[in-house]
Amino acid sequence: MYDIEKITVVTSIQDAVKALYADPEAEIIAGGSDVLIKTRAGKMAGCHLVSIREIKELKGVTMEADGTICIRPLTTFTEVTENPIVREHIPVLAYAVDQVGSPQIRNIGTIGGNISNGVTSADSASTLCALNAEIEITGPADGNPDKLAVRRVPILEYYVKAGKVCLEKGELCTAIRIHKADYEGYFGYYFKYGKRNAMEIATLGCSVVVKLDGKKIQDIRLAYGVAGPVPMRCHGAEKALCGLTIDEDFYKKLDQEIVKEIHPRDSWRASKGFRLQLAKVMPVRALRAIVENATKGIKGGSNAVVGVL
Repeated sequence: MYDIEKITVVTSIQDAVKALYADPEAEIIAGGSDVLIKTRAGKMAGCHLVSIREIKELKGVTMEADGTICIRPLTTFTEVTENPIVREHIPVLAYAVDQVGSPQIRNIGTIGGNISNGVTSADSASTLCALNAEIEITGPADGNPDKLAVRRVPILEYYVKAGKVCLEKGELCTAIRIHKADYEGYFGYYFKYGKRNAMEIATLGCSVVVKLDGKKIQDIRLAYGVAGPVPMRCHGAEKALCGLTIDEDFYKKLDQEIVKEIHPRDSWRASKGFRLQLAKVMPVRALRAIVENATKGIKGGSNAVVGVL
């Protein structure tokens, strides 16, 4: 059923780095919701796996003294959704990961695996991009796996191309960090479009995070999944919209700016034209919901839509 030639189980970050460095072709497995599906389909025949699921220090959510929220990569989607730190300070992420698959998948799938498989449709990725998340990577120091070195990269730099992230020989993701300045005072909303309302990969995903002064935009971040080969931000549109007041003219400008930056493709799931239409409609609906929620003091929300918007 599963064509696995070798599996190494590690219980520490140090041992994980050593195992990955010794076998550069090895794949990391944690929850297994992606790797085991690929293996069963014959896409990874004869693979070597390094299981990191027993590394306790890679689980959980904490807040550091300066307010930085640190999400460890083996934290499951369910644990992220239910975590009180996430729900209080970055609820848009809690709602976004609650759109992943089925309850069974959310109970085993990890947020680190979701971003590290390099897939543009990952439900957590666009929201983490909108939150300016920083990815902590641990690996061998100067090519010596007996010593560890830590580096941090913005999540937008974590993605190299479709299906590939910037992990080098012997490296693994050890934390997702969101700084206080990137979430304090912000409201967020995640919009997902699919062909059905359960266990569906996003046809397009859009996450909007915004800081408001009444209806005036103090700061806005627009992030998409499936609008290009990797999760992306619309920096040009963000710059053009900052300082404006949300009204009908604002929404028209938003529509015009978005199409300048996104590059969706035709696929069997949806045409490029349909994705472009979704990309224009989603942030408008998200912002309308944010404005409504802000009046009630609700920081985050999400919606999964089936059918034509």
